[in-house]
Amino acid sequence: MSISYSNFLTEVRDYTEVDSNVLTDSIIQGFIRNVEIDVANKVDYDDLRKYSTSTFTANNKYLSLPADCIIVRTLFVAESGTLASGTVSYLDKRDQTFIREYNGSNATGVPKYWGNWDDLTLLVAPTPDQAYPVQLEYIKEPPQFTSTNSTYLSTYAENLMLYGTLTEAFSYLKGPMDIYNLYKGKYDIEVQNFVLFRVAFSWLESIIFPAVKVGKDSCLPSPVR
Repeated sequence: MSISYSNFLTEVRDYTEVDSNVLTDSIIQGFIRNVEIDVANKVDYDDLRKYSTSTFTANNKYLSLPADCIIVRTLFVAESGTLASGTVSYLDKRDQTFIREYNGSNATGVPKYWGNWDDLTLLVAPTPDQAYPVQLEYIKEPPQFTSTNSTYLSTYAENLMLYGTLTEAFSYLKGPMDIYNLYKGKYDIEVQNFVLFRVAFSWLESIIFPAVKVGKDSCLPSPVR
């Protein structure tokens, strides 16, 4: 059962022994957001996985990312046909230096490699010679725990959220280092437990729902639009 937002704020203030004049709602919300982003960067969990389909533009080596993408997981292209029933291949991730050297002549063809160009754009090589269908699997920006919205973490990982927020709070308050270290240690343990839970859950999923090999007869996940 998830904790309510107001009760969560009260817990944080009770643990830190300060009131709303010191830790306002907006300040604690900032702590919560920092924790949500930190966990998203450390743990690959289902609630943050998203899929987006698009097409390459012929003779354009750049691919724009969705606005809510924070981490790219995989990128695959339909060399022929559609993503659902055609010949599909995954692109390998490489850095910009490799891609520039690999495709210094700007050769065209089916893209084999991708890299980060900037926060909003990917770079691929070879440069697409036609409008190939492409699907991006990525980690989206985590939803925010607020007075009007409960999240996966606030529902299933309350201790992780609490200890992470307390770590942020004691750092902000410049509290005793031993208290900060206490909650930082508890937070790190909760993150590790969350990772182990996800690993165990994924292992069970692989037994109950064996992965289907990508190919002509594969069942690809439906894109989220």
